[in-house]
Amino acid sequence: MSDDTVTVQRIIDAPASDVWAALVDPEAIKQYFFGSEVETDWREGSPITFRGEYEGKQYEDKGKIQDVDTERSLSFTHYSSMSGKPDRPENYATVTYDLREKGEKTEVKVTQTNCMGDAEQTKKNWNMVLDGLKKTVEH
Repeated sequence: MSDDTVTVQRIIDAPASDVWAALVDPEAIKQYFFGSEVETDWREGSPITFRGEYEGKQYEDKGKIQDVDTERSLSFTHYSSMSGKPDRPENYATVTYDLREKGEKTEVKVTQTNCMGDAEQTKKNWNMVLDGLKKTVEH
């Protein structure tokens, strides 16, 4: 794993079906993903858009759904205009959620490639997202 790839994981006390539902439901996503409004149809090749406000600034991030394996994995590319980098393929990250059932619980692993030199901040952000996902699913 390069310095530009981050992986974080959590065990969530819920079946993979419940975790998956929270990963693809826009209302649930808004609860744990920094208030983002997400638009996509969750089909491979489809666009995905994240809109919201971060530190008083409006943003609209975008990407494309790469892979969908219901209740097992989800992968998409991600570009943030807040990165200050031009909208070019080399400035897109790839985010992958992997779900593995562990008895009555689910292990959720998130991997992001191309952190653009800010792996520590990226790791911190994904830890907050997974903490929020855990809280949302386990309520």
